[in-house]
Amino acid sequence: MSVKADWRIFTDIDEARASILKRHSLRDYSVPDHVAERLLELFGERVMPEEAVRRIIGSVRERGDGAILEWNRRIDGVETQSLPVAPGEMKTALQGLAPELRSALELAAERIRAFHQKQPLSSWIDAAEGGSLGQLIRPLDSVGVYVPGGTAPLPSSLLMSVIPAAVAGVPEIIVCTPPGSGGADIHPTILAAAEIAGVKAVYRVGGAQAIAGMAYGSESIPRVAAIVGAGNLFVTLAKQQVYGDVGIDGLLGPTETIVIADESADPSLAAADLLAQAEHDVLASAILLTPSREQAAAVGSEISRQLGNLKRRGIIQGALAKRSGAVVTADLEQAFELANEYAAEHLCLLVDEPWSWIGQVRNAGGVFLGEHSFEVLGDYVAGPSHVMPTGGTARFASPLNLLNFVKITSLVALSPEGAAALSGPAQLLAHAESLDAHAAAARRREQ
Repeated sequence: MSVKADWRIFTDIDEARASILKRHSLRDYSVPDHVAERLLELFGERVMPEEAVRRIIGSVRERGDGAILEWNRRIDGVETQSLPVAPGEMKTALQGLAPELRSALELAAERIRAFHQKQPLSSWIDAAEGGSLGQLIRPLDSVGVYVPGGTAPLPSSLLMSVIPAAVAGVPEIIVCTPPGSGGADIHPTILAAAEIAGVKAVYRVGGAQAIAGMAYGSESIPRVAAIVGAGNLFVTLAKQQVYGDVGIDGLLGPTETIVIADESADPSLAAADLLAQAEHDVLASAILLTPSREQAAAVGSEISRQLGNLKRRGIIQGALAKRSGAVVTADLEQAFELANEYAAEHLCLLVDEPWSWIGQVRNAGGVFLGEHSFEVLGDYVAGPSHVMPTGGTARFASPLNLLNFVKITSLVALSPEGAAALSGPAQLLAHAESLDAHAAAARRREQ
């Protein structure tokens, strides 16, 4: 069944930059009417999401589990009796999985672990005349992983966040994930993934109250050193507000992908890859950059043809109408220029000899080379974490990796002779900054 898709094709680059290639700041969001009405219902007055999150965080800091249970009930409609999941529930969930699904999760876990074990990460000490300098790399004491519930269970997100933390050596890893609405519990596939990843503690809580619980602790939830994982607007705002009291991986927004395709690309594959990402969220971005007007039209036709067979076509149509479409570029060089400006979470190169273009890529969370390295494999089983920078933050941020789960301590161990040799220059710099006590402390090492 074919469904007409709202597939826009831009031939004017400036128009595209002002439309689907325009970046939207987290601070510039608009509050949908249904969200505004829901906030009015919850708080008895009209409040913006930032204020709602601030109040939720404050109540959790003040009342701990009591506030968390209250917000679970008021926001999610769940009468949670116990926040912690019993370890036996995770084992039971794993045992109850279909064998094929269990094997797929175990394969994904194995490949994620193997990939991150290859990341170089070690302390170093350079011992030379005058003393030693170096860096001590130590894992964080604890990490909290947020796993969204949303419109679909995401066991892959649990594996992609927990396993790198475990490889980095974090001794305490906890997971917070929302129970289902209407009294339903956490999806068994998420619990099974937690068992496969070796998680010892899972808590039935989502939203801003989950972030607050992990950031400040409660009677049930331990305080952690860092929080990772994507979520909805309220989760993202909560991470923003607790940052500084706890570390975060980033402010992760809706998923986004750019496909660069030339005339050699199969339009049915390009369309399939764009649809796969558009089904995440009506705010997802699925963008095609191509120097071929014919390719842009062919991909649009394929999107309409394939869309009718997809269960989440309502979400996909919303994404296509908002922040998605095709841009016809002068050539591939201009396509890469636009891709670097946009700094997409995912960049897919459906071009002839993709390796010859890798030097053109400066800003992207992940690069997928060729039609056989399609993004869905990256979402699940390729190996790198699929938690990647969004919203243009790939200009300065990286995918989730071992560095998110360690801290670096500088090591200075100078000999008396080394200290004496450096004391003079240190005094000059201290005097230049009008810091006499600094200069005096350095001068004493010359004696």
